[in-house]
Amino acid sequence: MDHAQIRKEELFMKIKGGKGHTIADIEALPDGERAELIDGEMFMMSPPMTVHQRILVKLIFEIETYIRKNKGNCELLPAPFGVYIKKDDRNYVEPDISVICHGDRLDEKGCHGAPDLVIEIVSPSSRKMDYVRKPVLYQEAGVREYWIVDPKKETVTVYEADKWDIPVCHTFSERIPVGIYEDMYLEFTEFRKC
Repeated sequence: MDHAQIRKEELFMKIKGGKGHTIADIEALPDGERAELIDGEMFMMSPPMTVHQRILVKLIFEIETYIRKNKGNCELLPAPFGVYIKKDDRNYVEPDISVICHGDRLDEKGCHGAPDLVIEIVSPSSRKMDYVRKPVLYQEAGVREYWIVDPKKETVTVYEADKWDIPVCHTFSERIPVGIYEDMYLEFTEFRKC
């Protein structure tokens, strides 16, 4: 058995259970496979659904347009984009959208540390991660603002650094303020089902 096959089998055994994963395991995944790592536990990622991608494209357009129009110093980077969230080898995420306002956190591999704004668009396979695991991780890492956009519930849950314990839930019918900017709002009315 060659080294690559042995490594693949070791990785498979780790994925089946255990919290002993590191970023090296993420980097060893076969081409085309993606995963996130939270406190050494690996979570494989499924391809997104169409509504997910439609919302993602709209958000990228709206936020990038705002940044350019206002000559902002922040940079928007969509998934797949690596965020080495805790600056260790046991935590690695690929948020749907990362807005980073500190250029010194970026290099060719990704973002090292907390983005200022993180947006996750909920998929059926990511629901528990987005609502349960990631709020804790993002708060611990120092993310200033975290949005959970849920197409199924037609809601946007917003966590902000100074009041993380009291997230605000918005519906797709509202204009939602972006906390890291004074005068930016995002809307989701076109994604309402009724």
